[in-house]
Amino acid sequence: MKGGFSKFAGKFMGKDADDEYSDYDDDEEEYVEIDSAEKGHKDLKSKVVVRPFIIQDFGDIKETLDALREGYTIALVNIKPLKEKDLVELKRAVNKLKKTTDAIDGDIAGFGDDWIVVTPSFATVYRNKQTGDLGSATETEEE
Repeated sequence: MKGGFSKFAGKFMGKDADDEYSDYDDDEEEYVEIDSAEKGHKDLKSKVVVRPFIIQDFGDIKETLDALREGYTIALVNIKPLKEKDLVELKRAVNKLKKTTDAIDGDIAGFGDDWIVVTPSFATVYRNKQTGDLGSATETEEE
């Protein structure tokens, strides 16, 4: 379009008008490419997923740990089935969760008797005077 305008201006205004547009190539236009596929993929990675997990035996902890290591998952872990089955395995599983949480600089806390929440480094679990680390977070506030 700029090439056509320069020809038109050149006819009416002489060579000087054509020289003004001589920097533009008639066939070349400038475009800015936006890679929408890359942007969509990036948006998926930046979203936080709150995901429930059920731990029935020690082997079930692997899926939870893998999701936490990715860095975009807040895990809500139901430990009731393992607690009813084997307390020694439960302690092993909770210790493994704590070690992984420390490694990713995350946060871990218990809710009630049967749930644990584990967050990545960008999130923390709210605690007040009556709640604290895993184990003491099961107390409830009395009003």
